[in-house]
Amino acid sequence: MKQMGFYIDTATCIGCKTCEIACKDHKNLPVGVRLRKVREFGGGSWQEKDGFMVPADVFTYFVSASCMHCARPACLEVCPAEAISKNKENGIVAIDKEKCIGCQSCIEACPYKAPSFNEKEEKTYKCDMCADRLAQGRNPECVDSCLQRSIKFGPLDELRKKYGKINAVAPLPDGKLTDPSAVIRPHGQSDKAAKGRVRNVTEL
Repeated sequence: MKQMGFYIDTATCIGCKTCEIACKDHKNLPVGVRLRKVREFGGGSWQEKDGFMVPADVFTYFVSASCMHCARPACLEVCPAEAISKNKENGIVAIDKEKCIGCQSCIEACPYKAPSFNEKEEKTYKCDMCADRLAQGRNPECVDSCLQRSIKFGPLDELRKKYGKINAVAPLPDGKLTDPSAVIRPHGQSDKAAKGRVRNVTEL
């Protein structure tokens, strides 16, 4: 099996969310369903110094993430309807909507909370690496839409050879949980993660 994967460069991502919008548009997703999510992670505070308020250890960076098409998908293991499968040729983890019963067990089990529930259809959706585009020899929509070229796509072994083997950065969970098919370039301020939190506002 040639496992396909994503490379995410958090050092260059500017949090514009073009990848989110492009994904949503390509898949014609309804309000509330998002298959790629950009998380803002930051911390620090303002302190008074010599009568002025100055930033103290302020930092922020952005992480774009979707389904990680893990080697050990937690979603697949818990699906009672056997609606989730892992493609033996490219490693894509996909949901068969005909089999999906909308129980949302996969959402609860996924450490990335990548699947998204469509309330109108009562079905769960997730990233399939834009399988329709791959069949045409094209990249996933998020890759081609990224203004900063912060998202790349290809065989996981080639991505690891070129960019390394780091597969987690705050606020993402430890990669040891599911062995995600992703390589991540940490932001220069990711070492401050212990002092940070997700700072996203509510969005649809």
